[in-house]
Order: sequence, then C-alpha cells, then structure tokens
Amino acid sequence: MTAATLDRVRVGRQELRVAVRPGQPGRMPLLLVNGIGASLELLQPFVDALDPGQGVIRFDVPGSGGSPMPPGPYSFTGLCRLIAGMLSELGYDQVDVLGFSWGGSVAQHFAAFQRARCRRLVLVSTATGALMVPARPSVLLQMVTRRRYLDPDYLVRVAPDLYGGSARSEPQRVSETIHRGNRTGPPLGYAYQLMAALGWTSLPFLPLLRQPTLIISGDDDPLIPLANARLMHQLIPRSRLLVFRGGHLGLIAEAGELAPVITDFLAAAPPGQVPALAFLQFSRPDPAVAAAAAR
Repeated sequence: MTAATLDRVRVGRQELRVAVRPGQPGRMPLLLVNGIGASLELLQPFVDALDPGQGVIRFDVPGSGGSPMPPGPYSFTGLCRLIAGMLSELGYDQVDVLGFSWGGSVAQHFAAFQRARCRRLVLVSTATGALMVPARPSVLLQMVTRRRYLDPDYLVRVAPDLYGGSARSEPQRVSETIHRGNRTGPPLGYAYQLMAALGWTSLPFLPLLRQPTLIISGDDDPLIPLANARLMHQLIPRSRLLVFRGGHLGLIAEAGELAPVITDFLAAAPPGQVPALAFLQFSRPDPAVAAAAAR
C-alpha cells in the first residue's frame, strides 16, 4: 500500500494542509471532504480500507486541523473555489468527490458549481442543509461546541446518543478512534464552519446535478436521520441510495464494509445498469428495517 504524502499547498492567500495517496495511473482520484471540526486523520480508517490502487486526496479546511485560519468567514461557494484551486495546484483537472457529514454539504455544492471538476459524487451521512429533517434539539446542541474533540471521556458519554450505531455498544472504541491522531483547530475555525452552513440549502439545485451519485446513510443516525438520504435520492436524478446498519460514523466505524461498496460504485457501469436502491447488512440482521428502507 502506498503511503499518503503530507504537503502544504498555497492557493492565493490561503495555505492548506493536504495528504495525497497516489493511485494507479489513469484511475480517477477520490477527493474526501471531512466532517465539521475534524482533521484529515479522522478518515484514515476509511482510506486504509480502500483499494490500494485508489488515489486519495484529503485536506484540512481552513481553520481546522493543520490548515491556518482564513482571513475571515467564508461561504461554501468560496470554499469550493479554494478546493478547485487546490486541485489545480496538485495537478488534477477532475476527481471523484466523497463528502462526509458537513463535508457532504460542501461536496453537493462542489458538484453543482464546479461541475467540470467532479466526475462522480458520494454523499455519506449528510443532508440538504438548513432545510432538512432535523435531529433532536438535544443532539443538535452537541454540535455547537468542539468539546467532543477535546475531551475523550465526554465523548464516551455522549457518543451513543450523538452518533448511534456502534457508538451505542462501543462508545470507548469510537472515542479512541476519533481522538487517535485527530488535530483540533482553533475555536474560531470551528465557528467559521458552522457559519458557512447557516442558511445554506441544496434543495433548489439537487435536481440539476448530473453526476452519478451514491448516497449512503445508516439506519441508526441520530444526527442526520435516514429520511434526509431518501429525500436526496428522490431529488438527484442519477442517484443510488444505500442504507447500512449503523450510525453517523459508519464511514469510519464500518470502513471495511463500506469501502468496497464505494470502490465498486466509482468503477461501476453507467447509471441504468446498476440498481437504484440497495441495503447493506453486515451486523444486526433485521428484515423489517430493510423493508422500511426500500419504501
């Protein structure tokens, strides 16, 4: 397996901390856009589970991880221009894009407004922004602060209700996974990420997306309820919906099961030759949940 190379890339006035794992020549690289407050290390279990021939690009959003603070607040439009500039600096004209949680909102925006740069789109544990099926207020309150990234014991206590899935039975393991190597940026950087998402919604432009899209959601995600994935699947013309048994952190906690599915999608035949809806079972078999997901 080829190790990723950490680098610093400057786009205009902004420097970004970037990790690039080279892939097989001629194979489309995969750009990963991370969840709020997380550094690129958080997605290491998923990268390790991917086909070694798959090239992967990760980066820290300005003001998170090891990327310096931006000059001021930014919008998703500005961030997507920055990402496009980063890709140009790295020598990539086009990539496949995977967005996780908060990063899924950025990925939707990138696919719509940097269309030529995005060949295929993968949306994991994400939603349509301000206009979405919300989590319970008690869950949303946990997202206002970075405490879960700073205090492992606190995360053990809140992980079951916040993330669901394997966090309910193994909160200690989930806490250790999140805190293993994750770099937390300054409080203002986290606030800028929250501000970028305020008032943003993808609902008006989702029907205009033309990229083949794979939408992945857990059946036990308290933070981003499954109904949001179903809504996106209805609105995005060339989309597939995959429901897995797990919670919000399935991309990390169940990386070994989800990575091959994503690899197959990126290499799949054109839409129309693959099923539009799938249900992935790798833990608690429950036919009733599978039937509900297919409705």
